[in-house]
Amino acid sequence: MRTTLAIAVMTFLAAAPVAVGADVNMKTPAYFAMDGLATFEDVPLSGPESFYNGSDLAGGFTSGSFSFNNNYDPFWGVWNGWAVSNITDNTTPGWSNQYSAIPGSGQGPSSNYGVAYVYELPSATLAGGPAVVDGAYFTNTTYAYLSMLNGDGWAKKFGGTDGTDEDWFLLTISGKLAGATVETVDFYLADFRFAGSGDDYIVSDWTWVDLTGLGVVDSLEFDLASSDSVPEPATMSLLAVGGMALLRRHRNRRAK
Repeated sequence: MRTTLAIAVMTFLAAAPVAVGADVNMKTPAYFAMDGLATFEDVPLSGPESFYNGSDLAGGFTSGSFSFNNNYDPFWGVWNGWAVSNITDNTTPGWSNQYSAIPGSGQGPSSNYGVAYVYELPSATLAGGPAVVDGAYFTNTTYAYLSMLNGDGWAKKFGGTDGTDEDWFLLTISGKLAGATVETVDFYLADFRFAGSGDDYIVSDWTWVDLTGLGVVDSLEFDLASSDSVPEPATMSLLAVGGMALLRRHRNRRAK
């Protein structure tokens, strides 16, 4: 039964959402241009409480020195890859609130953040060529967080009814160079595998993830896996992730 439901989710809802926000650290616009920060503030939205999901069929967008992929199906009205949002509703559960990050805002002073669905893998390409990426802020979307916290019609409550189930939700960021994977970084968006249940957690804040260990890359690729999944390991049972916020090219370590 769970597999059937999860496959239906994968087919019609394009699998798991990922959100992205930015910490601009109160720097000047010249700093953004110099270091290539992807803050998502430079992606125009229609106003407060709005989003961009690729319905203009542009196939993607840029922020700072990074290009983000997007695939929109006008027949079904569904998308995957990256979107941009400034939605603040972090209390409404379910798919209707798919564009919201659980912190209720972007990282730091930023109101915009990215949201992605992991179906065809979301990617971020360095427009200026190979470089070292310092890192990014990640969090869960509201949809993912509340689904894991309480369970819903598609996914279980993490930890189970007695809190002892060893559930987990993992984001893997792959550094790519000339199409090959150089290195990967794992970040758990939820982890219930601890000996003491008091250590179990679901990420609810923007959390910095150091990506310098990926080395020199020309793109980043994002994938999700979970203990609550269908047989295909990268497909979620209607779970979501929020959060790549700050992407910066490290000029002093750029490939020659």
